[in-house]
Amino acid sequence: MAIFLTGATGYIGAHVAANLLNEHGASLNVLVRGKDPQEAALRLWQAMQLHMEFPRFYEHLQTKIRIFPGDITFTQFGLNRDDYDRLIHTTDSVVHCAASLNRKSEKSCLNVNLRGTLEVLQLARHSHYYHGLRRFSNVSTVAVAGKRQNEIVTEDRALDWERSDYDPYARTKKFCEHMVRELLPEVPLTIFRPSIVLGDSRYADTTQFDMVKAFVFLAGLKVLPFRPTDKIDIVNVDFVADAIATLHQKSETKFDIYHLSSGNGSQTFREITRALAAAQEQRTPLFVPAMEKPFAKTVNALAHRKGSLGYGASLMKVFMPYLVWNTVFDNRRVTSELGKNPVPFSQYSFSLLKFSREHNFTYPYRPWPAGAGGSAAGGSAA
Repeated sequence: MAIFLTGATGYIGAHVAANLLNEHGASLNVLVRGKDPQEAALRLWQAMQLHMEFPRFYEHLQTKIRIFPGDITFTQFGLNRDDYDRLIHTTDSVVHCAASLNRKSEKSCLNVNLRGTLEVLQLARHSHYYHGLRRFSNVSTVAVAGKRQNEIVTEDRALDWERSDYDPYARTKKFCEHMVRELLPEVPLTIFRPSIVLGDSRYADTTQFDMVKAFVFLAGLKVLPFRPTDKIDIVNVDFVADAIATLHQKSETKFDIYHLSSGNGSQTFREITRALAAAQEQRTPLFVPAMEKPFAKTVNALAHRKGSLGYGASLMKVFMPYLVWNTVFDNRRVTSELGKNPVPFSQYSFSLLKFSREHNFTYPYRPWPAGAGGSAAGGSAA
């Protein structure tokens, strides 16, 4: 039997997959987009390059990973009847990481987050009917809390259906949580809500660059349109992945919802900018909160332009609300259960920005080694 993991080629999903394989010795059923098993295996290898060398990956592929080439938005993932039945009968739990983070596209969020989650829930219901499902873990987001300002939000007070949302991503993820509870009433559930996931505290390499680009842009400004004492809830991805994998593998968890965040340990803009300035031997920027609205208007206007300036502005437009809401998400549940805290962003922010700049915001992926044989769409994960 195996854990059915969606989103294994995504940033958080790949970290979760590596943690489950390396730290817990788990077997995985993974759904990977690809026209054939070889293409799907290559995509998975690219996603796992941050976490292991090819010999280790290939060993896992032969012994602990079964790839199902499919698409989360297709009926029964686009799998043939035999493969879908095989997935049903070899899945003992589910970790649902796949999501569209395209905050500008309602269509993408609708298709991936809502229709895709419904397909995953249908698979979970089938597995539970035939042999029982040990646990269903849904990776959500703190953005389900909707529009906030100057708050500390606890898990049980985050959802408020009367509160407006910032974007389609937050809106659809909120409804995904609702679907999970409504359609799996008899299955043990764990809902994880990461805050702003940015970088790995253990090393500088990353494959996620959109939010990093926004921070690189801000790091280059001499004047920032923020209040220096506002907190920004950034959490390292290795903490998030460890929390998801560890709590999913527990026979029982103390709670069913966890904020994977920095909580009250979130740093202020002043703390983060001082650390970056010291690392680069530069002066700290000047904070002018009165510029927030003019800055936002300028960003909105530039976001419609073509080219790198327009692209950078469009990123800032998307993330701006999350930078100025001065809201953190109580994380005492997860830190108590794991016995550790996230790493402060200031401790690894410069290495992350340095790597991203030096590699022009791209990751130097390595090809499938010649002579390593074809991919294996079916290992011995059963």
